[in-house]
Amino acid sequence: MDSNYNWKETIPAFEKKFPDIKIDLVQLSDKGDTAEANKKLDLAASSGETMDVLMLTDPASFAKRVALGIAAPMDEFIAKEGFKVSEEYKVDTQLNGKYYALPTKLTPWYVVLNKDHLDQAGLKVPTDWTWDEFRDYAKKLTKVDGATKRYGAFFHGPTDGGFMEFMKLELGNQPENMEFLKADGTSNLDSPLFRKTIELYLKMEKEDKSLTPYDERISQKLHYRPAFFNQTTSMVLMGSWFTSELGGTDQFPLNFNVAVAPYPKNAPGDPSGYAPYITDYMAIAANSKHKEEAYKFIRWYTTEGQIVQGKQIPAWSKVKPEEMGKIVDVILSKTKNPEKVDKASITNVMTGYKSAKSIPPVTYQAEINKAINEEFELLIFGKQDIDTMIKKSNDRVQKLIDANKK
Repeated sequence: MDSNYNWKETIPAFEKKFPDIKIDLVQLSDKGDTAEANKKLDLAASSGETMDVLMLTDPASFAKRVALGIAAPMDEFIAKEGFKVSEEYKVDTQLNGKYYALPTKLTPWYVVLNKDHLDQAGLKVPTDWTWDEFRDYAKKLTKVDGATKRYGAFFHGPTDGGFMEFMKLELGNQPENMEFLKADGTSNLDSPLFRKTIELYLKMEKEDKSLTPYDERISQKLHYRPAFFNQTTSMVLMGSWFTSELGGTDQFPLNFNVAVAPYPKNAPGDPSGYAPYITDYMAIAANSKHKEEAYKFIRWYTTEGQIVQGKQIPAWSKVKPEEMGKIVDVILSKTKNPEKVDKASITNVMTGYKSAKSIPPVTYQAEINKAINEEFELLIFGKQDIDTMIKKSNDRVQKLIDANKK
């Protein structure tokens, strides 16, 4: 969606700096649907359609397209320019020892809060908190009055193997091994933090009834944006790309005050600032006839272009902490009611973010996600217990690991 990427300003800025290169934008989904975009991309690639630059919006999609041979390595261009990706960017996109993409935005996860609801409940905006405190807030913010329901929290996932961050909540605030697989490629599902994540999900939905029910969310195709802006939930755990909409949009007006809290920790003594993150992966198409020009656009877009775009916090390491507040101001200024958003809370979360040790996605990441999602649904629908869910998830993931060993 152009509202999320501001192409109408970004592309002309690039073409002004590089007048010999013209950009022809093809948006694969008008509504920003990743699944739809990926299907169209795969269809275009299989039919031999010529492309130059690809943008993939999650690590599983990126790894899968690399495995399909749709993206070309860009190591020779990086070597020629003479920089280290791990130093130039806060996200290391290396996959199988090569660089097939550079990262664009840096969107660590945070908690978006309806500040009016907090004030009514006598709760402060957290600046450092734990999952136990998050759960307590959700309980205190939940209101059920006859047919009127307001849940304390909304979890937008997992969904069809997507938004799998909700299956690793308590893994997500660790300095390393935040993923379903460890850095050495072995399963991480035997971690007690994976079990604690599932337990937290179950307790909030089944015991506290403070979480929008999974079956309602799936059957009614509920989405985090209307849930938050229509005030049927008080807290949304989401990636910070949401910042560009927090002040309200034409589609979702803002009629209350908003603040942001950092990603919760497991225990009070844990270091703060660590959180899952999402980035977009900009890659050169394998069948591109203009690979050098494609690389130039990718390098510009993932650095200066992110500042021009003014919609997201860049993954580019050259952005200084003191510039963060200005970027947040620019992002919010493009919304309808930026004055209703606590800008300082966003700046504090973004400035305090720490990048965990990156674990590149495996080429079969989407299959891992699907397996865990399916086992979780059997659990949440009451068709198996948590011990069975974890064992079956681990067994299925181990089979995938074994099948993909070289």
